[in-house]
Amino acid sequence: MTGRSDFRARLPWLGGDLQTVRNLLLRIDPDLSAWPGERLLLPLADGDRLWASLHRPNVPRGRPLAVLIHGLSGSQESIHVRATARCLLERGFPVARLNLRGAGPSVATCRGLYHAAATGDLAEALDAIPADLARDGIVAVGFSLGANLLLRMLGEQGPRTPLRAAVAVSAPVDVAATSVRFHRLRNRLYMRWLLGELKSEVRMPGRVLSNEERAVIDAVESIYDLDDRFVAPRHGFTGAPEYYARASSLPLLTDIAVPTLVIHALDDPWIDDTAYRAFDWRRARAIRPLITRRGGHVGFHGRGHAAPWHDVRTAEFFEEICG
Repeated sequence: MTGRSDFRARLPWLGGDLQTVRNLLLRIDPDLSAWPGERLLLPLADGDRLWASLHRPNVPRGRPLAVLIHGLSGSQESIHVRATARCLLERGFPVARLNLRGAGPSVATCRGLYHAAATGDLAEALDAIPADLARDGIVAVGFSLGANLLLRMLGEQGPRTPLRAAVAVSAPVDVAATSVRFHRLRNRLYMRWLLGELKSEVRMPGRVLSNEERAVIDAVESIYDLDDRFVAPRHGFTGAPEYYARASSLPLLTDIAVPTLVIHALDDPWIDDTAYRAFDWRRARAIRPLITRRGGHVGFHGRGHAAPWHDVRTAEFFEEICG
């Protein structure tokens, strides 16, 4: 493994669990009022449209548009998405906070739902970005599920990607192993909380669900069962094992062709770290791994910066690659 080891946790957020839940506990909403948002609708081939909030820096610097991709049960309003948007806007990057299919405000413009293997949606959305917004190029940042989705898409596209650079934060690169870890007894509270969030998300008004699907959603008691009995069959997979295999980015990391920063903490309570420890990162020549001992899951609340540590490293990486 390689990477910088300069992350130091900010008191009192010591340990992976406290790093992970800090945003949920404090609910500190990063203020984006200095950069008013504009609605950006990105059409998909089947007629659905992904909703993004576009923000322009106060002083344009000719920097690429940064597309931010949320995680499971998230949206453009996720606190870490807003924090990254603020950090990049302060450094002169235009930002688009993307909502995946049926997430956040995209529920009003989509019939379908996002899932962990929906790389086609992300690729189509990036291709649909208007030319005037992409004139200085496009970069992307993904978080958790969104990070793995981004890595998987980059591996599928190779040198054909429209992105100049990318950052993946806390990506579950081996989805099956992550599912096993997430369902351990020590993560029971996390699992129950996230399952409740997911059930609420898929039951939102306007969702088109069959009576059978509604019964399954009501009955399942784990995220694995939700994936196996609802998400997988709804999107053409035979069950959770095939769905997880088709979603994992690990087999495609060596096919990524653009500069990509992979940020991950080994004390992440949600994601199994076996793949991060075992993978030979030298084989993935375009990837710069930044793997730390501490930081939690999309946490990295560190000393010395008001912004999360991963946001500072993301901004520095984009400035190094794109100017």
